[in-house]
Amino acid sequence: MNNTLYVVIPCYNEEEVVRETASRLLTKLTELQDKDMISSESKIMFVNDGSNDETWNIIKELHENNSVYTGISLSNNKGHQNALLAGLMTAMEKADMVISMDADLQDDVCVINEMVQKYHEGCDIVYGVRKNRSKDSFFKRVTANMFYKIMNWFGAKTVSNHADYRLMSKRTLEALAGYKEVNLFLRGLVPTLGFKTDVVYYERAERFAGESKYSFGKMMSFAVNGITGFSVKPIRMITWLGFLVFLGSIAILIYSFIRHFIGETIRGWTTLMVSIWAIGGLILLALGIVGEYVGKIYLETKGRPRYIIEENLEDIA
Repeated sequence: MNNTLYVVIPCYNEEEVVRETASRLLTKLTELQDKDMISSESKIMFVNDGSNDETWNIIKELHENNSVYTGISLSNNKGHQNALLAGLMTAMEKADMVISMDADLQDDVCVINEMVQKYHEGCDIVYGVRKNRSKDSFFKRVTANMFYKIMNWFGAKTVSNHADYRLMSKRTLEALAGYKEVNLFLRGLVPTLGFKTDVVYYERAERFAGESKYSFGKMMSFAVNGITGFSVKPIRMITWLGFLVFLGSIAILIYSFIRHFIGETIRGWTTLMVSIWAIGGLILLALGIVGEYVGKIYLETKGRPRYIIEENLEDIA
């Protein structure tokens, strides 16, 4: 049976957690090997996403002490999604199944057993899904739920309360390799692959150490990228919005004629100002949405590489 497992972990300035993450995953892989669920060729692969701290040096040290640890280092910071893709595509060459997870240990490593078991039962993709968001702040909980609802409304097939903690078989990774877009949103791409899927549920823990690298601005950018990367509905909404504004302008025109003929032409200053500001705002919003799509087209047509691997520890004898 083909059961070589690679665990892929993107890292950006994670020097405070890498060793603990490595230790816990080694314990888990040893357990799975003892149960004959994975082969002895299984690896833990860290992806250094252009870190400027000691993250990569720690990964190299782990590799030197134990060959179960391996890693690749990107030439510069390319963002979480590109770093994750780099790890998946590199691991695909030697693995039969790959589990991706974050380095901060918020994803429960205990459910890896369930993921691997479902793989052996014939599942090609197994999603790690949070049971609830009770540990999140009220703001984050509301915005996260809103994000998934908006994404699904716009037509993207996302899995609610799922980030990038998932198992993928070799053939799903080969299918994913056929997607060439530069603007990556793996949470939306993976469900489009098809194949047999299942989910495992887990409680998300607090971050083991350090601080989250996802600021509010980055989360907003991530959300916009996801929505515009999988749906043209925002552009269609502009058309309908323009039609509604046109109907509104006709109503205001009729209202203005009526006011004129009854001799009350001085009034209407507030209505005029509100109309100007409202229409001006809608025009700018429409231009922004169109610009977002034009920008994506611009980046896609350049065809630049999504990542460049500077060093691969498995290439070192």
